[in-house]
Amino acid sequence: MNKGKLFQSTVVAALAGFIFGFDMVVISGADKPIQALWQTTPLFHGFFIMSMALWGTVIGSVFAGAPTEKYGRKKVLIWLGIMFIASAIGSALAQDPYTFSFFRLIGGIAIGISSVAAPTYISEISNKNNRGKLVGMYQFNIVFGILIAYLSNYFLAGFGGDNDWRWMLAVLLIPSAIYTIMTLGLPESPRWLLSVKNDEAGAKKTLQEIGVDNIIETIEEINKSNEQEKAHGTVALFTKQHKKIISIAFFVAFFNQASGINFLLYYAPRILEEAGFPKDNSLLSSISLGMMNLIFTFVGLWLIDRIGRKTLLIIGSFGYIISLSMVAYGFVAHGAPVFMLSFLLLFIASHAIGQGAVIWVLISEIFPTPVRAKGQAFGASIHWVFAALITLVTPVFLDKDHGIFKENPWPIFAFFAVMMALQLVWILTKVPETKGVSLEELQKKLVQ
Repeated sequence: MNKGKLFQSTVVAALAGFIFGFDMVVISGADKPIQALWQTTPLFHGFFIMSMALWGTVIGSVFAGAPTEKYGRKKVLIWLGIMFIASAIGSALAQDPYTFSFFRLIGGIAIGISSVAAPTYISEISNKNNRGKLVGMYQFNIVFGILIAYLSNYFLAGFGGDNDWRWMLAVLLIPSAIYTIMTLGLPESPRWLLSVKNDEAGAKKTLQEIGVDNIIETIEEINKSNEQEKAHGTVALFTKQHKKIISIAFFVAFFNQASGINFLLYYAPRILEEAGFPKDNSLLSSISLGMMNLIFTFVGLWLIDRIGRKTLLIIGSFGYIISLSMVAYGFVAHGAPVFMLSFLLLFIASHAIGQGAVIWVLISEIFPTPVRAKGQAFGASIHWVFAALITLVTPVFLDKDHGIFKENPWPIFAFFAVMMALQLVWILTKVPETKGVSLEELQKKLVQ
C-alpha cells in the first residue's frame, strides 16, 4: 500500500488551485497602477484589465469537459501548467492593455479548466471517508495562493517603481513551473481508465499506487455503476435523470458568487479605502483578509468529513447574512475602519468555512463518473460566468468619479446579504448531505 502516493498526487493536482488563487488576487495590486498607466475608462478597465482573466475562466470551464473526458485528467493537468507559464510571462511583459488582456485571458482559460480537471481528478482517486478533505485541498491551495498574492503585492509595492505591478505578475512563473514539472509524475484516474478507456489493468495499477485495499471490489463497483449509467441512456449530461444534480450544481455555484466573495477579493484595497483605511494601509489590511481565509479554510477542511457539507453551508450562510448586513450598516453609519474590517473578516471566515470549503467538493462528487467532467464543467462555468459579471460591473459602481455608488457602496453589501438569505432557504430545502457516501452510492441516490 502507498497512502503517501495518494496524498502526493492530491497535493500536486491541488497546486493548480494555488495558481488559481494567486492569479485571481494578484491583479488587485496591479488594479490602480495599470489604470493610471494606460489611462483607461472604468468600463474598459473593468472588462479588459480586471475581468478578462475571469472571462477566460468562463471559456475554459465551459469547454474543459470534453478534453478532460477524451484525453484524461492527467494530460489536461499537464497542459494547464504550460498555459500558466505563458500567461505569467506575457502579462508581466505586456506593453499595452490589449496584449496584457490576451495573456490574462490565456491564464484565465487555464484556471477555468483547472476548476474542472483538478477537483474531478482528486474526487476520483479518493474514497468516501477522505474525499471531502482531499478535494478540499484544492480550495485550501486557492486560499493559500490568495494569501501569498496579497503578501507578494505588499512586499513588491514600490520594488520596481512604476513597474512594480509587472513583478507582482511575474512571480506567478515560479509556482507554474514547479506545478508543470510535478504533474508529469501523476497516475491517471482509475475511474477514467475504467469508464472511458475500459483499461482494467491500468486502473488496477493506479489503485495499487494510491493504496486502495479492496482493489477487486472497487473495480467491480465502478464497472457496475458505469454500466447502470450507460444502460439508462444517461451518458449525456442534460437529461431528465440528471435534473436534480444539475440544479444543485447550478445553485451552489450561483450563490457562491452572489455572496460577493470575488467582489471583495478583487477589489479589497479599494473597498478598504472606501471603509476609511489610509491608502498605505489598505494593501496591508488585505493581508488580514487572506490570513482569515486560510485559517477558516483549515477549519472547514477539518470539519467537512466530520459534520458534513450541508451543515457547513448552513453555518456559512448565517455568517454571511450577519457580516454583510453589518458592513452595509457600517457604510450607512460611517462606522470606524476597525468596525468595518471586523465584519469583512467575519464575511471571509463565513465563506471559507462554508461555500469556500464545500463548492468544489460538492460539484465533483454528485455527478456519475461517465458525465463527471461535463458536470464539473457545467458547475464551474456557472461559477465563473457570475464571477466575471460581478468583477466587470464593479468599477461602474465603485469608481470615485463616475460610479453609481461613488458616495457610499452600502447597497452593494445589502444586496449580497439578501442573496445569502435566499441561499439559506435553498440549502435547508434542497441540498442533500453527501459525507461518508461513495461516488457510486451517490449516483444511486441522486440520479432519478
